[in-house]
Amino acid sequence: MKKVAVILKGYPRLSETFIAQELLALEKAGINLIIYSLRHPTDRDVHPIHSMIQAPVRYLPEYLIWHPFRVFLGLLSSLHSKSFTQLLRVFFKDLRRDCSANRIRRLGQAMVLYRELADDRNWIYAHFLHTPASVARYCSILSNLPWSCSAHAKDIWTSPKWEIQEKLDSLEWLVTCTASNREYLAGLSTNPESIQLLYHGLDLGRFRDVSKQHINNGSAEYARVRILSVGRAVSKKGYDIVIEALAKLPDDLHWTFVHVGGGPLLKDLKRQSRALHLQARIDWLGPLSFSRVLEQYRDADIFVLASRIDSDGDRDGLPNVLMEALSQRLACISTDISGIPELLRHDENGLIVKSGDVDALAKAIERLIRDTECRDTLGSEGRRTVEAAFDLKHNVQLLVDKLSE
Repeated sequence: MKKVAVILKGYPRLSETFIAQELLALEKAGINLIIYSLRHPTDRDVHPIHSMIQAPVRYLPEYLIWHPFRVFLGLLSSLHSKSFTQLLRVFFKDLRRDCSANRIRRLGQAMVLYRELADDRNWIYAHFLHTPASVARYCSILSNLPWSCSAHAKDIWTSPKWEIQEKLDSLEWLVTCTASNREYLAGLSTNPESIQLLYHGLDLGRFRDVSKQHINNGSAEYARVRILSVGRAVSKKGYDIVIEALAKLPDDLHWTFVHVGGGPLLKDLKRQSRALHLQARIDWLGPLSFSRVLEQYRDADIFVLASRIDSDGDRDGLPNVLMEALSQRLACISTDISGIPELLRHDENGLIVKSGDVDALAKAIERLIRDTECRDTLGSEGRRTVEAAFDLKHNVQLLVDKLSE
């Protein structure tokens, strides 16, 4: 059984519950974990699942200048590694193509990790193919330990191809959460068989089935429809498109849009909603605890997520919030990018519209507001989809097997 050093960008994070549920599942399977985080937490709340994870957490220097003594000791320890010269060759090759403070920081963190790595660790596993994988790769060279990675979305699509290719050639295996991700990464690898699909999955023990019968159809105030979205207010989530679509809904419909999540674009979105005279119809709830988010799923009638590809190439992989909404028998509307069509099948368990198409999104929302029977059908089939193909217990077994070999 492997004793694994898990490299995370930040821990714990409310927006990364898919990582937390994976770590808990690995622990329950007997995998011995120690978590090394590149950053300290910034969220005020933590998910209940984090309190269930027993693995110790150690924080690497977030900024090297703040921890000069640890960095110096890491350098001294690294000088004694037989692979130090090899590390310098790799690092300076990277630095010529990416001359940045971030690149230097990852080298320093890797040297500190090498010195402070628990003596009994025999595997390094990074979540995200960008900065955590850089630290894992550099430390792997120093320690001569094998490493592997789980890749998701932004870390794939905003990383340069040269860096992805070289990381793929140095790791043992990689799992990624959508078939589209896997196809792209396999095309960059000299060993495409080492890249495998692994959906995040959902812990259905926490998202128990509910009885949901939709009766609100927006025809009057007493039949007001509650439209929900959960996600950070960032460009790739497309909330400005959602607001534009809501503004196009017929005046005779009664609805409320509820947004759960923080994010840097909240002020802009609120300003946009005021300009379109929608402020009285929108509730901005901010980040919520798991129990309160679950309440929102159960109180809602429709779930909307207008994901798109951002200008820098960033995009969603397969948003967990869609799986969560489906598990609660919510009819979902989303877009045709990345792994979303791997979960949602148009007119079978949800509605898919072209990314960025405001008119199509408005028509889909109007359709589900008026058609309660359609909502019931899509919601029921959505629950069946999650149970059949996205159950965490089944999906995480591939990772357990790999880390048990």
